[in-house]
Amino acid sequence: MKCPPALPDEEDRLKALAEYGLGRGDHRLHSLDAVVQLAARTFAAPAAAVNMIGTDLVHFAASTGIDDDMNLDRDVSFCAHALAQGGVMVVPDTTLDERFHDNPLVTGPTQVRFYAGVPLRSREGHAVGALCVIDHQPRQDFSEEDRAHLRELAQMAVDRLELRRVEMTSEGNLRPYETFARNSPTAVTWFDESGTIVAWNEAAAALFGYTADEVVGHPVEMFVVEADRAVVRDLIGQAAAAGCVDGMTMPGGLHGLRADGSQFQLGVSLFCWKENGRLMFNVHLQDMTARLLRRDELQRLASMDPLTELPNRLGFYRRMEDAMLHVPEAAVFMLDLDGFKDINDTLGHFVGDAVLCEVARRLEWSAGADGTVARIGGDEFAVLAPAATEPASAQALARSLLDRIAEPIRVHGHEVRVAASCGIALAPLHATEALELVGDADLALFRAKKIGRGQFFLFVPALRLEAMSRRLYSIELHRAVADGQFVVFYQPLIRLRDGELVGAEALMRWQHPRRGLLSPAAFLPALEGSPLAAMVGAWVLDEACAQAAFWRRHGAGDFHIGVNLFGAQFRVDDLVSQVDCALQRHGLPAPALELEITENIALDSDGVVLAALKRLHERGVGIAFDDFGTGYASLSLLRRYPLSRLKIDRSFVQHVHASDRDASVARAILDMAHSFGLGTTAEGIENDAQCKRLRAFGCENGQGHLFGQPMPAQEFSERFGIGRDGRRAQA
Repeated sequence: MKCPPALPDEEDRLKALAEYGLGRGDHRLHSLDAVVQLAARTFAAPAAAVNMIGTDLVHFAASTGIDDDMNLDRDVSFCAHALAQGGVMVVPDTTLDERFHDNPLVTGPTQVRFYAGVPLRSREGHAVGALCVIDHQPRQDFSEEDRAHLRELAQMAVDRLELRRVEMTSEGNLRPYETFARNSPTAVTWFDESGTIVAWNEAAAALFGYTADEVVGHPVEMFVVEADRAVVRDLIGQAAAAGCVDGMTMPGGLHGLRADGSQFQLGVSLFCWKENGRLMFNVHLQDMTARLLRRDELQRLASMDPLTELPNRLGFYRRMEDAMLHVPEAAVFMLDLDGFKDINDTLGHFVGDAVLCEVARRLEWSAGADGTVARIGGDEFAVLAPAATEPASAQALARSLLDRIAEPIRVHGHEVRVAASCGIALAPLHATEALELVGDADLALFRAKKIGRGQFFLFVPALRLEAMSRRLYSIELHRAVADGQFVVFYQPLIRLRDGELVGAEALMRWQHPRRGLLSPAAFLPALEGSPLAAMVGAWVLDEACAQAAFWRRHGAGDFHIGVNLFGAQFRVDDLVSQVDCALQRHGLPAPALELEITENIALDSDGVVLAALKRLHERGVGIAFDDFGTGYASLSLLRRYPLSRLKIDRSFVQHVHASDRDASVARAILDMAHSFGLGTTAEGIENDAQCKRLRAFGCENGQGHLFGQPMPAQEFSERFGIGRDGRRAQA
């Protein structure tokens, strides 16, 4: 077991930790309970905790699913390692990690097999603790999105800790000095065990508006309003009976009374000692009004979005919790603006911020006086509507919200139109607890966005099962990569004028251990949205280049290979360098490789895709536009992108021999490609009639079941006679 490394700012870190008053095991912060419960639900984890890291021990400020009474040494703590690492620390399988494989939390009854934690930082940036989730099973599916969600939850915890610090600072500023001079700036009053004032300093006189000698001999309770005097007498009585004030809690909420009758929030700290056998007291007095106002302001700011002045995520959860304690019936709407990023990119953040403020006002108007509207993210809003308790009324309100958002927004000389998607969940129909209800609405929002822009969806229990299924599927994808379950098949590419084999397209298959060979339709959508996409794409590229180079050396001298790209490959590592290395490693000339992109990749680029493709095209690598003609932006992309080939989508090929309309479309695409000087390939050719019609239109190449289905490399070699005697067979 490796102990966590020492932190360079340990002394300052411990000072920052002390400001929260959570350095001892008997201190829990119940406002953090909701955060750890949300963390456990978000990641379907059996346990989650907020740990504060002391000098030698780790203390639980909040936890769920964990025995928080156990003593935890800092050397054993995973969270102490997370503090040293700095960012989100993920341990997919603790038994395989040299730092933790022999840790007693792993080998003992706790059986920690998976850990994900993120440091919690004080306002000065010192790591004082960590938010973590743990599981008793290893996990390989903790994605970048999951890391982002964990950081968001950590920020919620930090917000609540900051409120705790504000409260502790207010209390801490009332703690005594060991000695006081009568000219101290702190207001101090001395009195005996009967509560009679024997002296006070100038600061106390100024605080209450009396002269220096005016109050001597009067009861000390004269400094508080009538309603609070019994509390003061009781406090003095307890101290006098005990002979000390150790362990006593100073009363809060007292109201001071000045000589002119005005009142203010009064803070007190009481101290006592024996003097000549008599018990003497002094009390430190402070006008807390400004401090409490400042604390209230900090609490308000911690729960508010500064741009729209709506509640933020933390404020929304608090209002939900309060509302559902009194009225358990309510509807929650989670809304996400569609295409808002384009507004920021094209018109600027100044316009974007104005649009967000206008959307906020429209939602407030539509939600009514009883509703609560919050901005919980960049372009995400939430609405709590206590009145919309039935599915029909909730759906009607959702449509009203979306229609109101969709109305034109005129801002800074621009007319802007935005749409939104909406997920709905109802209490108590779907959940009775605030965090679970929000989670259900989030799942419904995810489904609404899949339906299309401007749509809403009412939660159904099947969505939760689908979410669990997606998580399990993600686990299987990680296992498929780790165990080498992905394989590459090759579909022949044929020159139509003479039937000659000119190349192949590399296509992925998943050799699943239980379900057999899976086609891309079964797993590609999940893989494209996974952090594994770039890694798998790089592997396919290397595998295809290696196979093409082998075939070129064994008889297919002008053979070229087509490889489909994932969008993630443009954003992880350097795709151009990756391609260069693959070509050099296998001795494959650049013109022998053709990279295929879809419209979705081209549109979601921010210039990154275009820049990379230009560099690759300059090196001689072919660039093919796959599924051409199926997207609304296909034509405009022809002008900007360095293409070498158009691949006609199979939907236009299917009836090209029987439908004049489809034939006209195919011929128009071919004429356009030729005018741009681009090569052409028709996908999905199934019969001779299709092949003859496309050949007559001038299409160069074709692929489809007429020439051969995707097949393993060995079968491909045998089918086309590559590698036996240097000859190639015709299709």
